[in-house]
Amino acid sequence: MLIDLHTHSTASDGTDSPAELVTAARAAGLDVVALTDHDTVAGHAAAAEALPPGLTLVTGAEISCRLDGVSLHMLAYLFDPTEPELARERDLLRDDRVPRARAIVARLNELGAPVAWERVRELAQGSIGRPHIAAAMVEAGIIEDVSAAFTAEWIGDGGRAHVAKHELDATAAIGLIHDAGGVAVFAHPLAWRRGRVVPDAAIAQLAAAGLDGVEVDHIDHDAATRDRLRGMAADLGLLTTGSSDYHGTRKSCRLGEHTTSPEAYAEITERAKGARPLTAAR
Repeated sequence: MLIDLHTHSTASDGTDSPAELVTAARAAGLDVVALTDHDTVAGHAAAAEALPPGLTLVTGAEISCRLDGVSLHMLAYLFDPTEPELARERDLLRDDRVPRARAIVARLNELGAPVAWERVRELAQGSIGRPHIAAAMVEAGIIEDVSAAFTAEWIGDGGRAHVAKHELDATAAIGLIHDAGGVAVFAHPLAWRRGRVVPDAAIAQLAAAGLDGVEVDHIDHDAATRDRLRGMAADLGLLTTGSSDYHGTRKSCRLGEHTTSPEAYAEITERAKGARPLTAAR
């Protein structure tokens, strides 16, 4: 089985629609794909409706969190999307995205970067985020590629045009995900090229709070980092996953570039009580 548990659609900052994403996932040879858009479940229905035969859809979301001043992302799988507390937090996280994005664009303009808010909004078909601003910066000729935006010079964490966002306490997020019947996996925990990462002690703290697993095999983890995370996961009793973090043409990673073992996937589905994986209607 080929299992990719981290992808994004136009419901957040991917470039494939939910329907296009599941079609592409099957064409790439995947047997299981998780749709984990940022702080939203808006793409789930369309993905389920377009699900091709032979592909299983795991519903999920990537939740924006913070721990000890460090931003991080928590992958929530197979939770009940109608559970009110987690739904309320997703709404808060999502609603904060527009004023934050407008503030970032204003700072860029103050720095002499001609980014138009109207164009950023056009690029964001779903939940708006920094990747849409970065894409607008590329179009305006300010930077050569999207990755160049996420630096101290521009909109990276702590950068000249960075604006903080509403984020959920990571320990609280684990509790909310579990209360909604879901499974919590720490996304790309040591992706230091993206900015600050939490220390090992923080991962142990999250494990003690009920964290289910850590995403190990990821484009932003080199071989040594993966080995380190596997050892840590073994010591802490955490599941390990792998995935592409696919964003369509917005990033270079391919669907199925990294995958999760059938054993870890089976454990995730066993623990999940809020929703079940979906298969195409015959």
